[in-house]
Amino acid sequence: LKRACHGVDYYRVNYSIGWREDMTTNQNRAIKSQRNQIQQYAKEINTLKAQLVELNNFERKIRIIANIENNNNMDGVFGVGGTIPEDLDAKISLKEKHNSLIREMHEQVVDLNLAAYKQEEDFKSLLKQLEAQRNLLAATPAICPAKGWITSRFGYRQSPFTGRREFHKGLDIANRPGTPIIATADGTVSFVGKKGLLGKTVVIDHGHGMVTRYAHLLMALVKRGDKVKRGDVIAKIGNTGRSTGPHLHYDVRINGVAVNPEKYIIN
Repeated sequence: LKRACHGVDYYRVNYSIGWREDMTTNQNRAIKSQRNQIQQYAKEINTLKAQLVELNNFERKIRIIANIENNNNMDGVFGVGGTIPEDLDAKISLKEKHNSLIREMHEQVVDLNLAAYKQEEDFKSLLKQLEAQRNLLAATPAICPAKGWITSRFGYRQSPFTGRREFHKGLDIANRPGTPIIATADGTVSFVGKKGLLGKTVVIDHGHGMVTRYAHLLMALVKRGDKVKRGDVIAKIGNTGRSTGPHLHYDVRINGVAVNPEKYIIN
């Protein structure tokens, strides 16, 4: 009976030791698995940080190309000085504690959240400025208003009517009566009708202080208040007003001052 009891005690001791060893082994495996996950998260944080830096560099390139400054980005995406946090060391031995790595990860996640918010705001600002620039470009005269031959350019010339030296404030393009005339930029028709020596005239207000005028028309195909896009046919070449033959008188005015239309023709 004693031997039997001793046998039972021996079995219980061995079972207890084995159970504890298995428990320790499982705990060690769990700890290693957790530390492995921590290292994987650290790598992902490093990757996200690199991607955020790439986005910031991409934004800067766009601003350089579009000639748009960003006064809010003087300190860089990571705040004052623009210093990028060093990459997390994800190669710590799985046998060592990861407390310091976890602390650094927490700090960098906070930095990344702030940087991501700042980058989002910078992109919103960039989009808004690009939209404004696109509207400005769309409203800037940039194409020839009609096919034909240039018979008189912007600048001083001898008047075909008086023979005296005068300043010609536009561009004359000659062609057959009825030749289509197109709007050279987006805008709103602000005048349609007879305008003194210019005869039948269409005036388009493009905003931003820019106005174009199309004169000596055979007929207008738009009315006051119409919205037009660059390339829309708005009138036909004619010979109204004081004119020596069928042609279009086209002029561009910036804040009321006549400028050389040829500087605004890229085609």
